[in-house]
Amino acid sequence: MTGKLTAKGRATRGRIVEGAAEVLRERGVTGTTLDDIMARTRTSKSQLFHYFPAGKDELLLAVARFEADQVIEDQQPHLGRLDSWEAWERWRDVVVERYEAQGDHCPLGSLFFQIGRSTPGARAIVIELMRRWQESLAAGIRALQAAGRLPSDIDVDARAAALLAAIQGGVSILLSTGRSAHLRAALDQGIADLRRTGRAGD
Repeated sequence: MTGKLTAKGRATRGRIVEGAAEVLRERGVTGTTLDDIMARTRTSKSQLFHYFPAGKDELLLAVARFEADQVIEDQQPHLGRLDSWEAWERWRDVVVERYEAQGDHCPLGSLFFQIGRSTPGARAIVIELMRRWQESLAAGIRALQAAGRLPSDIDVDARAAALLAAIQGGVSILLSTGRSAHLRAALDQGIADLRRTGRAGD
């Protein structure tokens, strides 16, 4: 559908998806109706079904893709430049600040705890997000190896997976308690473990 749209049509569809994402973050899937989305995005029912002929489920999948992209975008450009210890520290600060600022309305929470649990097809989007995120972390670890700051024999994928799991745990606790201490600790510990590995390899 999106490939056949005009520039104006793509802009309208994007506005609907972004507005729907805002409503879903605030109210959750079960608390959101198409009327809520139409009111937020200033669209009619005919417009909504023009861009999403299958209705709410199709729109929810589009929102899931939007939220997944937003999770990665919120960490850029730092996530794509993890080539020094200073860069890792900057990325950590951005991640913590972003999730503190977003609180209950973060894209990750919406994707994991709302759309991902209730929308057919959304699990594949979550899996793809996790793959992209882990690959970005792994690329950062390999950049440190290339710079001679980490030994060549560490299990890069396992380290990246552990870091990602630590972040998810920290974010889940933040969403449950409103406190970011666990997320900070998880990131600090993961980076510190990497640095110790680097020193051990010297």
